[in-house]
Amino acid sequence: MADTTQNSTPYEEFELSPKEEEVEKGFSLNTPPEDGLNRRWYVLHAYSGRETSVRDMLLAQAQQKNLEHLICNAFVPIEQVEVVRGGQKRVSKQKCFPGYVLLQLPEHPETYPELWAIIRDTPSILGFIGSKNVPVPLEDEEVNQILEVVRGERERPKVKISFDKGERIRINEGPFANFFGNIEEIDSDRNILKVSVEIFDRQTTVEVEPWQIEQI
Repeated sequence: MADTTQNSTPYEEFELSPKEEEVEKGFSLNTPPEDGLNRRWYVLHAYSGRETSVRDMLLAQAQQKNLEHLICNAFVPIEQVEVVRGGQKRVSKQKCFPGYVLLQLPEHPETYPELWAIIRDTPSILGFIGSKNVPVPLEDEEVNQILEVVRGERERPKVKISFDKGERIRINEGPFANFFGNIEEIDSDRNILKVSVEIFDRQTTVEVEPWQIEQI
């Protein structure tokens, strides 16, 4: 059977909210209070397309419960990229890491019951990067790199591809979510994997990014 290749686009162009417009104008972070707490950056996994609403709900709940000091900063990393539409090149605003929200929280946020309750009860949240109950913080260098991308000071770092050709995987994000397939080709330069999946009894090759799939 003949294969057909479809390109999945994990990024969407979108209108910026007022808070995201502020990011474009220089992106300043709130200064954490001098209360003796050691604060780290954590990555929260949310449903794709719900990142901004998750951020807004967390900040609103923190303000309502007078816990702003526990959620000092929350943002969805956004970058400007050049895209070609109708033969013309223009600048588009896209999420750097679809499905993720960065939070600056006290170290070991799981030990703060009120904070943990806000995060646990907010809709569209899948969990933290790390173990289920103990979030793992980012290194300062990783955070600085992300901030440089948002500010337009550097290109988004490539995601390290840790999959092998022929490996069986499950697609968990994007238009082919919940499909199973085998990795046919790995394009390290583009951070793209070509995966063979079965759609309507036909083998079809689709392109996905590493963050969209998981090993099985």
